[in-house]
Amino acid sequence: MIDEHHIDALTKLLGDKGVVTRREDMEAYEAGARYDRGRAAAVLRPATTEEVSAAVGYCVRSGIALIPQSGNTGLVSGSTPDESGSEVVVSLDRLTRQFALDLDNRSVRVDAGFRLSELNRHLEEHGLFFPIDLGADPRIGGMIATNTGGSRFLKYGDVRRNTLGLKVVLADEAGTVLDLGSDLRKNNTGVDWKQIFIGTSGAFGIVTECVLNLERLPKQTAIAFLVPASGAHVLPLLKAMEERLGAYLSAFEGMSRNAIAAAFAHVPALKNPFQGGKVPDYVILAEISRTSSPREGEQPLDAVLESVLAEIWEMEEVLLADALVGPPHEIWALRHALSEGVKHLGKLIAFDLSFRRGDIMAFCDHMKTEMPEKFPGVTVCDFGHIGDGGVHFNLVVAKDSPLLADATFEQRLREWVFAVAVEQYHGSFSAEHALGRRNQAFYDLYTPEKLKNMAAGLKTLTSPGKLGSVRFG
Repeated sequence: MIDEHHIDALTKLLGDKGVVTRREDMEAYEAGARYDRGRAAAVLRPATTEEVSAAVGYCVRSGIALIPQSGNTGLVSGSTPDESGSEVVVSLDRLTRQFALDLDNRSVRVDAGFRLSELNRHLEEHGLFFPIDLGADPRIGGMIATNTGGSRFLKYGDVRRNTLGLKVVLADEAGTVLDLGSDLRKNNTGVDWKQIFIGTSGAFGIVTECVLNLERLPKQTAIAFLVPASGAHVLPLLKAMEERLGAYLSAFEGMSRNAIAAAFAHVPALKNPFQGGKVPDYVILAEISRTSSPREGEQPLDAVLESVLAEIWEMEEVLLADALVGPPHEIWALRHALSEGVKHLGKLIAFDLSFRRGDIMAFCDHMKTEMPEKFPGVTVCDFGHIGDGGVHFNLVVAKDSPLLADATFEQRLREWVFAVAVEQYHGSFSAEHALGRRNQAFYDLYTPEKLKNMAAGLKTLTSPGKLGSVRFG
């Protein structure tokens, strides 16, 4: 348990700005992005890798439990302390000093505390960006720890694919610093150790510095809302577009009517492009892009998209009911408003699932049929990254619903959804939100014992101290 002696020692290591103990000042670090709230013993705010190392080493030697926290935008209780009041939050919000751009290598070396928006703002003047498109604005260290994907995964891949190197502080008595900060894209000289720290929720070490691959900003974009005749026609539509557009296809996002209607209700400024204002059962957002400037005589992307859609329209297996080509900023505004809209409908019970691409719509259609039978009063508001098999399967219950009076309701609902997703459709219970206290039980349930033992061994090898909210063994 942390006491005044520990606070004094940590203040000597980090300075007055580096240690927060006033209850009102810790509140922002104790509350999650959506619904979790804990109680911290203190918040540490180191400003350099050396300070992270000194503070972590001290805490491990003193038996103090640490919770790494980046932008605190996660949704699975992975970045907030529990309710015991004994855990110390290690925030990355002051790790923002280093920003070293290598234009020749098309990479950047950056401290882990930079927010995604801030990073891309620095890169924009050079015609570059870090190609992970998210509705939230996380810090880079948290993106590494959770291996985020986003709306343009289809073209650019996830954080793992775009990470060249890392610097990591281990939770051992020395606060060991591992420099895995290679700027190389090819380095096949043994184990790629940085991968251990990507997507493992900060349990094996705290990322303090990253070397990231960058991409050219698109200079031409065309986008459309597509309305398939049914869920069964979504995959044929995706395959037809991939075949005709190749690497031009940068996003293929699915949105259910309930999710879209929630966005319109919560954000009145959004434009409703659908005929008569009637929202279809399911809508696809399809985007194509080029990084080159328009050339004389080259067909504009809007024309390319319209030509491809006209060709696809004649295909019996696709069955498009409607297509609306429009301004990219208006179409993306609706997509990015979905999360906030759904959150304001009532009690939100969110799932981050992934499937083989051929199973994702079958799962969604199955659940929409079964939900009224299994859990009447629960509304499905799904949307997600159909091009890569991911879906944000959001369930909403009215705030005055009698279901919420049942203490077992949410747990039963979660167990059923995960059982169908994992056991029946062979999907993942965490597509890109990683692990936290909220889904720990399902990691324990669905991970083979041998793999849990291997993960626990890695945890002991890298960070034997009390680090993170996840138990890997």
